[in-house]
Amino acid sequence: MTPYVLISPYFLLFAVFGFFPLAFTLWTSFQKYELAGEARFTGLDNYVKLMGDADFWNAVVNTVGIFILSTIPQLILALLLANALNKRIRGRLFFRLGVLIPLVTSVVAVAVVFTQLYGRDYGMINWVLGFFGVDNIAWQNEKWSSWLAIATMVDWRWTGYNAIIYLAAMQTIPKDLYEAASIDGATPRRQFWQITVPMLRPVIIFTVFVSTIGGLTLFAEPVLFNNGTMSGGSTGQFQTVAMYIVEKGFRQFEYGYAATVAWMLFVLILIGVLLNYSLVRRIGGGR
Repeated sequence: MTPYVLISPYFLLFAVFGFFPLAFTLWTSFQKYELAGEARFTGLDNYVKLMGDADFWNAVVNTVGIFILSTIPQLILALLLANALNKRIRGRLFFRLGVLIPLVTSVVAVAVVFTQLYGRDYGMINWVLGFFGVDNIAWQNEKWSSWLAIATMVDWRWTGYNAIIYLAAMQTIPKDLYEAASIDGATPRRQFWQITVPMLRPVIIFTVFVSTIGGLTLFAEPVLFNNGTMSGGSTGQFQTVAMYIVEKGFRQFEYGYAATVAWMLFVLILIGVLLNYSLVRRIGGGR
């Protein structure tokens, strides 16, 4: 019984803080559950309503759009940055520690600084673009501009985190492989694509999973980009699904409907993880 006793705390905590909330949310999604009045079972009514909810699908499009703009550049930059930090360069430890600075910075501070950078009238981004003849852009007013601004916040904060993970994995690759490749005349670029990337495939899959979950549950950055409101702009141009859940559940007190949206987000994450897993396996040469 000793092994079961030793691992039981994890399963007890998961049952209380993991399984029970999942089960309760699922039960709530089949209810008309509001702040005033008792819960009333409505079956699949919430799900049928959700399928025709234009605001929900707008939030899905926004979430997926920001996710694509942030995750793909983020992981590519992290891989290239890790490869550079794996070289013998002067001050290597300093640069390795430096890439983690954005991660330890408060997300509130990051959002405030980037909101100022993307200001329409006095933002530094528009000031730089002005030298190239570009008129001031109202970054919060359009989908493409708000998505891009939020994506840069996410990239700046999490690229270093993924780079350190890749760097740790790169250091476990046997040096003999690179020495043999050099003897055979392989260039550093070819060694990177033919040795480093295939050997990192399990780690890349892990970072894709984590980035997919984080990207599809994006909340803090777009909320702070809109001064703490859940609307995601005047027309919901950058409202994410997580923001929509909070708006429905804790602003309009439609708990049953918010639980339905939460389960649909869960399904969306599963689909995203499976698609990305399939893509990464193909790129990495997996079967």
